[in-house]
Amino acid sequence: MATDMTPARDAAAPAARVRRTNVRTALVLASIAVVFFLGIVFAKFMGDGSSGMTVLGAGVLLFLVLAIGRNLRK
Repeated sequence: MATDMTPARDAAAPAARVRRTNVRTALVLASIAVVFFLGIVFAKFMGDGSSGMTVLGAGVLLFLVLAIGRNLRK
């Protein structure tokens, strides 16, 4: 009797895709946290809140452009 391994391979493919999607989401969330942290450090370094808000706004805008652009490409 021969065993067919095709169903196991098909079951592993969605799991790998889900893992890849989870890792991508984790990287995006971690990079957002880093941008917020650097914006706060920059604001403390410069001494005013408007420069920190500029860094945060630019970071959020960049992430939105990248996320929308990636979804439009699909």
